Amino acid sequence: MNILVSACLLGVECRYDGTGKEMVGLKALMKEYHLIPVCPEVFGGLPTPRMPSEIQPNRRVQMKDGKDVTQQYEKGAREVLKLARLYDCRYAILKERSPSCGHEEIYDGSFTGRKIPGNGIASELLEKNGVKVFGESQIELLKSRIEEEAYEYKHGRVTK
Repeated sequence: MNILVSACLLGVECRYDGTGKEMVGLKALMKEYHLIPVCPEVFGGLPTPRMPSEIQPNRRVQMKDGKDVTQQYEKGAREVLKLARLYDCRYAILKERSPSCGHEEIYDGSFTGRKIPGNGIASELLEKNGVKVFGESQIELLKSRIEEEAYEYKHGRVTK
């Protein structure tokens, strides 16, 4: 099974500040699953490092200096969706709170560290297209979901 993963969570230095956020638990998943690393910001044409960005209340993505980068975030999201389809990825593990990858919680657009409910641009597009998205703190939940669906499939109750 193939699973999309935010490349930064595998240690790839593609975050806005030029670092990665390697998670040892994710590397352990490589024994059971094929992890497909993605970075929507890079796929959208943004450099590394880059100025921090946040989604504004109007759903536009803005850098801290005021530059609108919505177009790059949307392009990156479309590229990630292409890879999800190409590799038949039904699941994704993405960087929490990111304006691209955030799932269920993102920063509020004020650059003050305040968080609000919501999804990043790529996370939202993936979910709208049937990919189940999990944040990096939800790896155990993802594994449970995969086992549940395998059981249902084995017993003739296919869900997709």
